[in-house]
Amino acid sequence: MTAASPLDLNSVNPEDFDVRACDDEIRVDELCSRLLLAVRDQLLADGTVDPVEAGALCRGADYFLREFVIAECHDNLFRLPPERVRQFAGHWYIVHNLEPDIRELAAILAGISACYHVFAGHGLVGQELATTIGTACTDLAFFRQRIEDFWAIEGDGYNLWRSACPLPERRQ
Repeated sequence: MTAASPLDLNSVNPEDFDVRACDDEIRVDELCSRLLLAVRDQLLADGTVDPVEAGALCRGADYFLREFVIAECHDNLFRLPPERVRQFAGHWYIVHNLEPDIRELAAILAGISACYHVFAGHGLVGQELATTIGTACTDLAFFRQRIEDFWAIEGDGYNLWRSACPLPERRQ
């Protein structure tokens, strides 16, 4: 097995990231891996981060994009509804991790923000979407409270907690 090669960010076709069926999900998952390698390379070329930080940022974005955006929501990551960050960090991450941790979540959110900044720099998403996503990624007080509220659930309080930050309807 050979390592995947990064995509060329200047020739990415956002349409290639549409997820309509199971075969699309598998294809887009592989494309996303290659896309994140290209983002890592771009971060290194910009000279703003060292290799360890670039890898950590892309690892955080990888979790969000491949596990939530593609596999769970079946969204095209370039046409992402802005509320996905809040749904991910304020609900999905919390219920899908044995010990949700704000420090780990903050690192994931930093990766999401960095990736969408790179995407905007290459015209793959609009600057407005990248800014909106970046802003959502900084709402750590909200996400910290969501984690604390989750651990404080008693009785039938889960439905109330869930309704305060609902997940998207699952598409088939």
